[in-house]
Amino acid sequence: MPFIAKNPNSILDTTEPVRIHYRVLNTYINNRTHGTKVEKNVSARVMQGFAAALPICLGYVPIGLAFGVLAGKTGLTPAEIGLMSLLVYAGSSQFIGAAMLSAGAGIIPIIITTFFVNLRHFLMSSSLSIYLGNTSKKILPLYAYGITDESFAVNLSKFREDKWGIMQALIVNHTTNLTWFASTVIGGISGEFIPAGAFGIDYALIAMFICLLIFQLRGRKYVAVALIAGALSVIFSLTIPGNAYIILASILAATTGVILGRRLEKQHG
Repeated sequence: MPFIAKNPNSILDTTEPVRIHYRVLNTYINNRTHGTKVEKNVSARVMQGFAAALPICLGYVPIGLAFGVLAGKTGLTPAEIGLMSLLVYAGSSQFIGAAMLSAGAGIIPIIITTFFVNLRHFLMSSSLSIYLGNTSKKILPLYAYGITDESFAVNLSKFREDKWGIMQALIVNHTTNLTWFASTVIGGISGEFIPAGAFGIDYALIAMFICLLIFQLRGRKYVAVALIAGALSVIFSLTIPGNAYIILASILAATTGVILGRRLEKQHG
């Protein structure tokens, strides 16, 4: 029996299901396209982080092996070496700590010494903070944990390009952290087979710092600040006991850089 509407104005529109199906299909396609773009964007950021971390990782491997060898010779086990790399995660402080342990120093002197050596992290963190204003406070401690001289230099240069975010920065920090941890543990395990000064591993840290310095030299002002910092560090190291000369030289050189920058702006302004 054919369908007869009681109200002629309410005759069933047979095209409505087609339109509904089209809208649903169109929404599905748009969502899939948007999701694909988001996934590609995330993947691109991850790869950018890994690419930026790779040079640091290549430098960390020989240095980490060197520390593992030296720490193993002071009597630390591979587990203790790995724990130090996770809890301290500061190459210079770990080398100093291992040397002080081998010399029979107590815990308090080691803590105080490494604290002053790591005071430069306050300067590095303050320099990075201007780029992390919109970052969640829950993520900031995770990021701060992974700041080292090398990751600081790489992330700072990338942040200045305005194409860098917290995701890439976190990948840089924690990829290098994992590399350092693994290298030190491997060095501790294989220390008995590797002489302390073999393969030039004792020079790897110096070489990496030279490369990082070169990456930061983006003009005459930066060259001047680097030369001032180096000269002051040498002078203060001969006159000031301990490692406080590092912080003092950095502050004075940075202040000089700010003054030079303002004078250059006035001259060109």
